[in-house]
Amino acid sequence: MSLTRRAFVVGLPAALAACTSTQAVKEGPKVSAYHNTMYAAVEGEPFPVPAPNLKKIEPQYYRREVAYSSGYVPGTVIIDTQKRFLYLQQENGRALRYGIGVGKAGLEFEGEGTIQYKRQWPSWTPTPDMIKREPERYGPLASGMAPGPTNPLGARALYLFKDGRDTLYRIHGSNEDWSIGRAISSGCIRLLNQDIIDLYTRIPNGTKVVVLQGNSGPMASAS
Repeated sequence: MSLTRRAFVVGLPAALAACTSTQAVKEGPKVSAYHNTMYAAVEGEPFPVPAPNLKKIEPQYYRREVAYSSGYVPGTVIIDTQKRFLYLQQENGRALRYGIGVGKAGLEFEGEGTIQYKRQWPSWTPTPDMIKREPERYGPLASGMAPGPTNPLGARALYLFKDGRDTLYRIHGSNEDWSIGRAISSGCIRLLNQDIIDLYTRIPNGTKVVVLQGNSGPMASAS
């Protein structure tokens, strides 16, 4: 039995639909003008610092002031790796909270250390272990990677020491907006470049850092 022209035309959409798949596009959270301004592109830097796509980041990871009593003196940095937050303790039980991405190296240190020094637009050199583990990827960078927008340390880096020795633990910037709030395969503790620039201006060399792993951190509530 042959199909009439009308039956063929009517049935065509269904036939085509069977050959393709459709997926609803999930629209990200609505971003306020306040946060768009907070995370606008940064001018006056030696390299471009573009605005991140905030719709790729859960709003809880935007920078904000929260109620937080860590028991540490104001000016202390507390990193909660499990909850993906970095806190800068302030007076009167308040803190500035930043969303972070936590890389493998960010899970290899726990306890207290000191920011020995800070760098704007740092260079980066993979560790010997990284080169040994992935020689094809990191071998060509054994002599170091110059500062710039593709450098994995981003616009700023803070270098953590303990008892005068480098822990190889870094708090640094990133252009990979999607990674904030997540566990990632490489790196230490990453913030959006806008956030690491803000944190960099607030803390001096010698700042105490407390890294918490697991559920050992103090409770904090947003307000």
